[in-house]
Amino acid sequence: MGIKQVNEKLVAHIQDVVKATEVEDTQQLDTMYIAHTYGRQPVEFIQGKGSTLIDTAGKTYIDMSSGIGVTAFGFCDQQWQSSVIAQVKALNHVSNLYYTSPQAKLAEILCHKTGMKKVFFCNSGAEANECAIKVARKYSYDSYGPNRYRVVTLQNSFHGRTLGTLIATGQDVFHQYYGPFPEGFSYMPPNDIDAIPNYLGDESVCAIMMESIQGEGGVMPLDEAFVKAVVDYAHDHDILVIMDEVQTGNGRTGKLYGYEHYGIKPDIVSTAKGLAGGLPMGATLLGEKVEHVLQVGDHGSTFGGNPICAAGAISIMSRIDDTMLQSVCEKGQYIKDRLMGQEGILSISGKGLMIGIETVVPVKDVLAACLEKGVVLLSAKQKVRLLPALTISYEEIDIAIDALLESIHELQR
Repeated sequence: MGIKQVNEKLVAHIQDVVKATEVEDTQQLDTMYIAHTYGRQPVEFIQGKGSTLIDTAGKTYIDMSSGIGVTAFGFCDQQWQSSVIAQVKALNHVSNLYYTSPQAKLAEILCHKTGMKKVFFCNSGAEANECAIKVARKYSYDSYGPNRYRVVTLQNSFHGRTLGTLIATGQDVFHQYYGPFPEGFSYMPPNDIDAIPNYLGDESVCAIMMESIQGEGGVMPLDEAFVKAVVDYAHDHDILVIMDEVQTGNGRTGKLYGYEHYGIKPDIVSTAKGLAGGLPMGATLLGEKVEHVLQVGDHGSTFGGNPICAAGAISIMSRIDDTMLQSVCEKGQYIKDRLMGQEGILSISGKGLMIGIETVVPVKDVLAACLEKGVVLLSAKQKVRLLPALTISYEEIDIAIDALLESIHELQR
């Protein structure tokens, strides 16, 4: 059989597969062909606008999850959409061996808004944290030699799913199956000021990495006194301060980055999720002390700073201003006020539009009941977690909170 005949046969086969998959059920295809790493809910979403999702049956939902803190301005925001489409039509990708305007402009925005000096772009929060760890270790190696490499993180933390960021995560449940892990990580109890010298006093320590709010750990904000004590000790001993702002960043807590609530200045900041409004982008922001640590060949990313993702991020970051941040604070307080003292609510934690709700009934049941009522929620350990779009309306908040409270009360009966 000649090449032409082989190609024609292959094209015909592909067309047959496409026709077949068009009529097959998405959930069946998912089960057959996608690794079973997610406990998916039995819903297929096909369209979204703002904070509204629509499934295959035409049912609408109020989204209180924003794709786990990703769609910062909701679904298909017009300005974001226009920026992305314009970049798609101009240049979709070029390697980092060349300059692109969206990447450079985004780096300028991030540095101007934070006072940081340089940015490394990647594709996810885990990669941003990997870069932060590498920068910390190289800084310490350059300054002190090879024996100062240890990164201290906090118990109950979460920093990603690569081997490096898994072992940086201070939860034993994530350390099963995948060893041996890279060495050089220790876990300090959060909010324990007396423990600081015991952990950071080790001569092998080069950095401390913290989340301002432990998101996957149950939406637990760190105490201000503890954070300031950690930073003071670290700065006195030339230990780098890394703030993991993957979930707490980009306006989520009512500040541009969560560490701003504490009045501190980190050496390194990692972020991702809401940065590009729904496109995969991470960033590691480098302060003055470490701005020149990475040199040519020290690190890299094929897709990092992709012009389409950067265009989306410029659209998001250029619109997160003081007015929007104040709105996030007010909406977050409104949600807390609506929930405070309600039957079935045990506690409320978090800042801005990153809220954890402890309920008297199992969180899994609450999420399922709310989904049935047309509200999409998240969980964090044994809490309901709210991460709505920063632009969600008060009317949408009311609908969601009404459904949440109704679900809790119904489950109590």
